[in-house]
Amino acid sequence: MDGRPFMEQMDRREKVIALGYFDGVHLGHQKVIQTAVKIAEEKGLESAVMTFFPHPSVVLRPDCKRETELTPVNMKATLIEELGVHTVYFVKFDSAFSQLSPQKFVDEYLIQLHAKHIVAGYDFTFGRKAAGNMENIGDYSRSMFSYTVIPKVEQFGAKISTSHIRSLIEKGEMEETADLLGRPYRTSGTVVHGDRRGRTLGFPTANVEEVDPYLIPAYGVYAVRLIAGGKALNGVCSVGLRPTFYSKEEAVKTVEVFVLDFEGDLYDQDVSIDWYKRLRPELKFSSADALVHQMEKDKEETRRYFISK
Repeated sequence: MDGRPFMEQMDRREKVIALGYFDGVHLGHQKVIQTAVKIAEEKGLESAVMTFFPHPSVVLRPDCKRETELTPVNMKATLIEELGVHTVYFVKFDSAFSQLSPQKFVDEYLIQLHAKHIVAGYDFTFGRKAAGNMENIGDYSRSMFSYTVIPKVEQFGAKISTSHIRSLIEKGEMEETADLLGRPYRTSGTVVHGDRRGRTLGFPTANVEEVDPYLIPAYGVYAVRLIAGGKALNGVCSVGLRPTFYSKEEAVKTVEVFVLDFEGDLYDQDVSIDWYKRLRPELKFSSADALVHQMEKDKEETRRYFISK
């Protein structure tokens, strides 16, 4: 949704709205959203989520803006809807939006949407210079809605946060990432034609090119599942510059999946990758034969990993 989410006459339903950016839709976000869904059911109201795009840093901190997402718009909408939400609103976060007063935000984005109850995390802020927060939201409500504040959600003694999850992914720590997301980290893209080098080595791979700006895990080799045509296929994924064959100057980053026990054509298909475990870092081998020997080991380690799951 671009700009202010004006409602048509047909959508005057009273709602419980969960507020947040929700990148990753991790366990902390899920607590906020699931609370909104539960309250909506108890009150006989519609459940909704209001989130924003792009990331506020694009407008507020352009010198260090966030270029990638854990859950770009389409993935975020899917994950939120799977939690039982009726409606997801995407509000464009631009310069004009960033200058709204807290009262204007409440009037134009909550009251006009017929919000009767708001749910957000304890650290959610709104309005110019983040002057609105979950401690003073009642001052702006005009007695039109009530609200619930979700306290900090922790795992292993630390707050679950998008920034911490991003740091784990950047280090390739995918099992720890899954613990905080409540599911394996997933990216999506399209299978494109590569240089077919894997085929000549006896390891034909699906070269997956991201359409959306996903955060891709650290260079290395991973046990993954490729989701294609509704089927989850076990595979070995290599992320990196293929240093055995290319110099750093001519190399291009690739995400390539060798699917175990699979024969078929995946070209031009839209697929997703569920990232389970980093097996090893990216390495430069002395020869193609040495690389193939290691790839056989990677394949067997992946097979053992999924047998144990």
